[in-house]
Amino acid sequence: MTPPIVKRYLIAFEKYKWIGLASFGLVVAGSTIVAVQPEPPANYVADGALTYNRPPVSFSTTGSEIQQQGQELSEQILLSDGIIEPVAAKLNVKPKTIGTNVALKLPEKAKPGETASTIIDLKYKDSDPKRAQEVLQELMQAMIKLSGDINTGRLRAIIQKINERLPQAKSELQAAEKKLEQYDRIQRPAILAAENGSLLGAVTASQAQQRQIQLTITGIDAQIRSLQSKLGLNVQQAYVSSALSADPILAELRSQIYQNEAQISLLRKDLRPEHPTMIQLQRQKEANEELLRQRAAEVVGGIGSTAPLAGDVTGIRAQSNLDPARQQLANQMVALQTQQETLKQQLAEQIREEARLRYEYSQIPNKQLERSRLEQEVGLKKAVYDQMQAKLTDAQTAEAETVSSLSIARVPTVISDAKPAKSVPVTLGVGSFLGLVVGGGVIFLLGSLEGTFKTKEDIRDSLKQREVALLGEIPLMPVDDLDKEALPVLFSLDSVYLEFYEKFRSNLRRLGGNNLKVLLITSTGTQEGKTTSAYNLGVACARAGKRTLIIETDLRSPSRSSSLKVAPDPDATIEPLRYYARLSECVRLVPDVENLYIIPSPGPVRQSAAILESSEMRRLIEDVRERYDVVILDTHPLSLSNDALLIQPYSDGIVLVARPNYTQENMLGEAIDQLVESELGLLGVIINGADIVVAAPQPAVASSVRESEIRQDAEEVSSSFNNN
Repeated sequence: MTPPIVKRYLIAFEKYKWIGLASFGLVVAGSTIVAVQPEPPANYVADGALTYNRPPVSFSTTGSEIQQQGQELSEQILLSDGIIEPVAAKLNVKPKTIGTNVALKLPEKAKPGETASTIIDLKYKDSDPKRAQEVLQELMQAMIKLSGDINTGRLRAIIQKINERLPQAKSELQAAEKKLEQYDRIQRPAILAAENGSLLGAVTASQAQQRQIQLTITGIDAQIRSLQSKLGLNVQQAYVSSALSADPILAELRSQIYQNEAQISLLRKDLRPEHPTMIQLQRQKEANEELLRQRAAEVVGGIGSTAPLAGDVTGIRAQSNLDPARQQLANQMVALQTQQETLKQQLAEQIREEARLRYEYSQIPNKQLERSRLEQEVGLKKAVYDQMQAKLTDAQTAEAETVSSLSIARVPTVISDAKPAKSVPVTLGVGSFLGLVVGGGVIFLLGSLEGTFKTKEDIRDSLKQREVALLGEIPLMPVDDLDKEALPVLFSLDSVYLEFYEKFRSNLRRLGGNNLKVLLITSTGTQEGKTTSAYNLGVACARAGKRTLIIETDLRSPSRSSSLKVAPDPDATIEPLRYYARLSECVRLVPDVENLYIIPSPGPVRQSAAILESSEMRRLIEDVRERYDVVILDTHPLSLSNDALLIQPYSDGIVLVARPNYTQENMLGEAIDQLVESELGLLGVIINGADIVVAAPQPAVASSVRESEIRQDAEEVSSSFNNN
């Protein structure tokens, strides 16, 4: 049995053999050209080596670092244009020639525990031995000089970068120091006061002074209450009475008013009030009273607008007649009140001062943190500045110590690079072998890139992975040479291909049972043999005694009923719905096969989906379900339209047709997954066009087998009719 991979390759070879032969010819032609080429002239190879210098004794850290970095040169740096072009100009050699013929091997990195190699191997190939040695010698000298220039350049770059950043670092340090100085000038006294305890002592002293003032205010308040009880006056009244009693003008006016009242009292017995003397005395009294009020206002309140005086003269006279002893007590009360108010103001000031001191004491931690931050910033800036100063001094010291990191370990020596002459037969033989490999690989690659199943084994494995039943394998049937457009149909009872469709039919009967009457056959693409399978399955069912009807529901393609020797109705395309509505007119009898009928497709027609979903199509299928034992629906491929899914609800099961070298792997997998996940009744897959060797059976045996199967099917039909 031929392995599947060989089958796949043979199929691809038949399709792409000319491309493979062309690839074989190109490789053989190339090997022929190589074989006939003349022998190249003898070459000479100059061999030399450089080594990394060990870091010399250095007085600067920067110098050692630069020397160590110089041992990390890459091949691109050592063979750059800056080295090759000066050497080429000096020795009159093309730079491209030097770049092509020179070879450089850097030392490999050492493994843990091993000593690293420091040798750089150099080789230069040339047809002139002297020139090869000179070119390699100049290249080595140029590499040594380049290493020294790189080290010097790195050191000068460090010095330049430090000089560029040093003024900025200095200014940042000065700014940080100035900021700390300004902060200390403002906040340092408070911080020191908190640290030495004087700020906390000031708070304590303020509290003690507040208590002392409160005690003094309490004593003064007791004295004021005692004087108020003795005088019967409050502080304000005592102040007014004392001020009025002490004024001599008020005393004079009060005396004159007394005199006027005394005269009026004496003359009232002898004179009437209307008497001029009485009127004159009354006017003098009123004038003195008015003067008394004005003077009292001047004494007590200045302008009299806010003076705390009684409204009448009697009240003023009563308030202004304190005796010296009571007047002294009143003055003492006023003095105590003034002292009390002064102490209250001092107490309020001490309370505010205590609050200020407490707030200042609460801010001390923040001030200390801020000062620590400023001190830290100054320290960091100073450390950076000092480090840059030290680095600059170290780099300036290293400037005089910088040397190249490379030196000559082995002077160039020239050796001959003679190669043996090539053998023409061997070259042609190797070329022919490579041509076979390349041609065969191209054919295999092109076949693999198609994405189609190459053999029936590939399709079988794919179905096994998805747990889908394989209903049968149909070999490729020959087509009539007279009519190559006709489909191969099994009209002859002695056809060797009939037994494959009998097996296909029996598998359907086994899986679907007696309830399987309407079968939908479709494929994923074109030219996979779905119509051929539908026709021949219908022939097999009819040969088995089943009343079979084939309905061409592929309305997007023309009818193939001519292969069954049935001519389609030319007028069906005009009114497809009326065509399907008349069952007696659209159903045709297949002349050469008994019990086989067909409804040819009126296609191609527009709006095929609407026709498939129409009520006429539904009634047609319901009618033929009752009239026929088996109804086969031949539909349009799934990858080109959804017609098969539209008519699926009318069917009892779906059969997919696959064909090697035509069916796409991804399309078949997606179709199976969609039908299985949607539970659309996928019965299985048949493989059409399989590479099966068909042998002609003995007539007697074949006819006896078919007769027994026909008899068995007839018995099943009769039993089903009896049950119904």
